[in-house]
Amino acid sequence: MSLEKLNAALDECSRRGIKADLWLRDDDAVEPTPALETLLDLCADFSVPVTLAVIPEKTTEKLARRLEASHIAKVAVHGWSHTNYASEKEKKQELGSHREAAVVLDELQSGLEKLHDLHGSRFVPMLVPPWNRIDAGIVERLPGLGYRALSVFGPEKPGLPPRLNTHVDVIDWHGSRGGRDADVLFAETAARILSAAESGATTGILAHHLVHDGAVWDFLRRLFEVTCGHPAARWRSSKDLIDNLSP
Repeated sequence: MSLEKLNAALDECSRRGIKADLWLRDDDAVEPTPALETLLDLCADFSVPVTLAVIPEKTTEKLARRLEASHIAKVAVHGWSHTNYASEKEKKQELGSHREAAVVLDELQSGLEKLHDLHGSRFVPMLVPPWNRIDAGIVERLPGLGYRALSVFGPEKPGLPPRLNTHVDVIDWHGSRGGRDADVLFAETAARILSAAESGATTGILAHHLVHDGAVWDFLRRLFEVTCGHPAARWRSSKDLIDNLSP
């Protein structure tokens, strides 16, 4: 069973005297929902910090008021409106070259300012591009807008702003669009932990609370049970990780 692989990976970290740093990103938050409550309650049960990638245009003070009661939630910028501007033949993208760069940058500036005003100390100046895609020309302009990090999916690449990526996606987007097989997820998490241990990198788990099924909630609970009970695992907040990123 791949849960054993996860335990073995953490045991190996212990043997080496290192910590496996993990972080949790959850995309597409807009307002309080039953699914969001389930996520926040689960994370609170295990004191696991979670970063909500919030869609600025659609969100309101309702979400801000709900998160005031949470000590484990941070908020990052999830594009502006989560609108696809790519053609039908292209992969979906909001922050591509389909519009004038000035328009895209203005939206990203507005998103940063709106979420900062709504969430204050919970806000993290990190951009999470919808569909994890963004034009390189936009990326290089992000520091000038006030963004301190960029978070997409996959191995980190050097550049500014620094990357804080996710590496294990719980959803089977190209198949059932429900939770992926738990054994596969545990195996991927274990493999990432071991590869990240070599360089002191993090392991990012990517969730989407609005489309979680029972399999996803079960996986997350089991993941938290194992990692929170192991001395070599450490769940980190995106704010702390970004503070430690080298530019």
